[in-house]
Amino acid sequence: MNRNVILTLFLLGITGTGILTAQETALEKEKRMQWFEDARLGIFIHWGIYAVDGIDESWSFFNQYISYADYMKQLEGFTASRYNPQQWAELIRESGARYAVLTSKHHDGVALWNTRCNSLNVVEKTPAGRDLVDPLVKALRKNGIKAGLYFSLLDWSHPDYPNMTRSEKRYENDSVRWQRFVDFNFCQLEELSARFKPDLFWFDGDWEQSAEAWRARELNQMLRSRNPGVILNSRIAGYGDYSTPEQGLPVTRPADRYWELCMTMNDSWGFQGNDHNYKTPNQVIRIFADCLAMGGNLLLDIGPKADGTIPDEQVAILKELGRWTSKHQEAIYGTRAGIPAEHFYGPTSLNKSGDILYLYLPWKPNGPITLKGIKNKINRIWVVGNGTKLNWDVKMKQYWSEVPGLVYIDVPEKVLDPQVTVIAVLLDGKIDLYREKGQVITSN
Repeated sequence: MNRNVILTLFLLGITGTGILTAQETALEKEKRMQWFEDARLGIFIHWGIYAVDGIDESWSFFNQYISYADYMKQLEGFTASRYNPQQWAELIRESGARYAVLTSKHHDGVALWNTRCNSLNVVEKTPAGRDLVDPLVKALRKNGIKAGLYFSLLDWSHPDYPNMTRSEKRYENDSVRWQRFVDFNFCQLEELSARFKPDLFWFDGDWEQSAEAWRARELNQMLRSRNPGVILNSRIAGYGDYSTPEQGLPVTRPADRYWELCMTMNDSWGFQGNDHNYKTPNQVIRIFADCLAMGGNLLLDIGPKADGTIPDEQVAILKELGRWTSKHQEAIYGTRAGIPAEHFYGPTSLNKSGDILYLYLPWKPNGPITLKGIKNKINRIWVVGNGTKLNWDVKMKQYWSEVPGLVYIDVPEKVLDPQVTVIAVLLDGKIDLYREKGQVITSN
């Protein structure tokens, strides 16, 4: 290879327009991911034609619970007639969420924006008759909320996508048709990147094909060349930034530094009028506290109706969540994973400098709460949200032993939050834990 060719490839790599890309350092990634790690709470929005009949989004026809033709008849009833993106954004802000993710296109292939890559979109095919993504992105940013877009890599409606239902395939091996489909995906993602410049892409559906088939590496590079600060979730065949456990709360802290639990309020992602199995605000907040304790985010889902209104049950949950997040801001935003469970009977988190320990009490204490294995001197303990100073006492601290004593903290009933009370413990320096087996007396 001559020197001119090498120089050309090098320049293409620097500009991000060619096959090479500059390697992002760990420090650069940490800076890019900082807002996401600090945000801790996001709102997922599953909105699409499936809200018309209140059925499973896309899966209802893929699993053949309903015919594809009957599923697509819902296009006729998707009006968005009462859609008020400013109200949505204000409610999301009130909940305490720092980012939101809208389903720009689910597996059914129906785009919520005026895509020029095909005609299957709400502008051309539904009574809504307008772009629904653009006004929400603008309203979110007006309210100081980061804007994310969900995008399904697979598209069970597209004539060039191989799978249509669980038992029906359009073709087995056809490289020409597959290439047309991948080009279509790139077309839509280039549109979304250029028009909306999302802060985050939330991909889904990568399990049906390989990274090579999706051209995942190239897709990653294309998105970053258009928006170097964009964050990608893990469902892009290994080329994302953070992991996304779904519905099931991790029991132990995930190995990935950056992770997010996505979870429904009831049992359905989109609006289903027959699903009344809602989690209580207390349950949502306790799950959120567990995410905070393990250094992760919560992406809590809402499912608006076909007319664009948000069900009352969901609004009530968001408002109570907002009351709690507003009161406990210091113990939420910018916090990091807490201490091992052996040290406290409940979730914990730490501030960035590691010298304030937050204790989450999802229960009414029966006597003082106990903190174990803290080597640091404690300077102050207070109730987050009202500043009440709390008394504490140390037992079992022997002068001859390095084993810390047990810290008993008095928490009066009058300071308890209706959902989850948070206690702050100010330490003399960065937290230092005792993790050994104890000592026996050898001299006294």
